[in-house]
Amino acid sequence: MDTAPTALTFRDAVDADVDVLVALIESAYRGEASRAGWTTEADILQGQRIDPEGVLEVIKSPDSRLLTVERDGRVVACCQLEHRGAHAYFGMFAVSPALQGAGLGKVVIAEAERQARETWGVTEMHMTVISVREDLIAWYERRGYRRTGRMTPFPYGDERFGIPQRDDLRFELLVKPLA
Repeated sequence: MDTAPTALTFRDAVDADVDVLVALIESAYRGEASRAGWTTEADILQGQRIDPEGVLEVIKSPDSRLLTVERDGRVVACCQLEHRGAHAYFGMFAVSPALQGAGLGKVVIAEAERQARETWGVTEMHMTVISVREDLIAWYERRGYRRTGRMTPFPYGDERFGIPQRDDLRFELLVKPLA
């Protein structure tokens, strides 16, 4: 059976997408449902990954887009793109756990990079990844991102970002030139 992504539609999220996008992001990273895919953070973080206010903030921000990906009329992936001068920030990336491992993520990130380059003329894409997520970082490295060693603290005590299950969490900046 061919599980390669087909007939994808890319569009900017609108207010009416908030609940679907929150559910998608939560399912990709938190709780038992996230274990169906490989991007789960369930062992290092509990609680929520995002809330409706956080999603709406990205949708409403003049410098951000929440790229929403549909297949057969169903939202299957999303990512945030934020214009930050000469570079764009890539975040809030989620692929439905049932579709992970079939190449959909590669297609989404490539389209996000293309759109950031063409829309804003940026020369680099930046992202932050929890530094203990070695498998996820390796996936990004295979897409051309490089580790910078530049770390920022995890927001311990702010449950909007989850409830840490360990005390060594921090974010590492990954960068990719967009030629």
